[in-house]
Amino acid sequence: MSRVGVVMVAYGAEPYLHAAVSSALESADIDVRVVVVDNGADQSAIDSVRNLPGVTVVAAPGNIGFGAGCNLGVKSTDADVLVLLNCDVLVDPGALGQLTRALRDPEVGIATASIRLADQTEVVNSAGNPVHYLGLAWAGGHGEPVAAHYRSGRVASASGACCAVTRPWWDALGGFDPEYFAYHEDVELSIRTWQRGRSVLYVADAIAWHHYEFSRNPRKLYLLERNRLLTLLTTYSTRTLLLLAPALVTQEVGLVALSIGQGWFREKVAGYGWLIRHRGQVADRNRQLQTERSRSDREVMAHFTARYDPGNVPLPFGLGMVNGLSAGYERLVRRWL
Repeated sequence: MSRVGVVMVAYGAEPYLHAAVSSALESADIDVRVVVVDNGADQSAIDSVRNLPGVTVVAAPGNIGFGAGCNLGVKSTDADVLVLLNCDVLVDPGALGQLTRALRDPEVGIATASIRLADQTEVVNSAGNPVHYLGLAWAGGHGEPVAAHYRSGRVASASGACCAVTRPWWDALGGFDPEYFAYHEDVELSIRTWQRGRSVLYVADAIAWHHYEFSRNPRKLYLLERNRLLTLLTTYSTRTLLLLAPALVTQEVGLVALSIGQGWFREKVAGYGWLIRHRGQVADRNRQLQTERSRSDREVMAHFTARYDPGNVPLPFGLGMVNGLSAGYERLVRRWL
């Protein structure tokens, strides 16, 4: 029987923590142990799970972020398979077993669940996450019927809300980059998985339900934008970045205009500032990842999309023309990669 270590990072109120932990412990056909990282959670939430059989609570030294919190949780379990699970996600009894079995294929690096909305159980929250070749990523299939995503298959990126990886592969990748703090770390880990010769698999029979709430607070937008650019600057080769530069600059102009209109321009600029101040660190990380990879940018980019079509945010007017230009530029660049 496989030993599965479920890692959950708790912060704030966490009203669904007890239910989420209990659902993981009720998994069938696998030996589950849960590590809850107290990353600044309300103590009432932590106390509700502290004494449950099979649960270990690990205290972080303050709010160290989701990525570093996951890394800390992984160090606290010796399980063969690691499952990252959000504190507001409930899993079907067979879900973690399905993810574990998917990882038996040596070509699979990360297995991601079929995540549905908890309040609309036949509606998708994420069926694996698309990644645009310019770095944007979103919840795949969000708002679509579950019946449209009944088949397992390769996807660009896993959802960190519920995904699994073997310990050897996690160790080989070095876990999450703690610089990300929160958001986009699942995308970066997925890209590195593709770069190093394995795939990301959406497992349609691994069912989970997410008490999902999309927010667009300034701090989140700062992290999303900074981390998107950090991912591009560290995972792509210098040649690819130069080839993509015209499209990247055009996208940045559009995002700056959007940030002004929506009131988060200061956060957008702060992201640029962080990258400039840490440019040496970013360059070192790029050099490291380029030496570790076994697949080219052309091969990895084949799993990305050239269209913007997120289902969880309003789409701007004229997106059809933008998608046409984006797809055309992507085809042009791919000839030179």
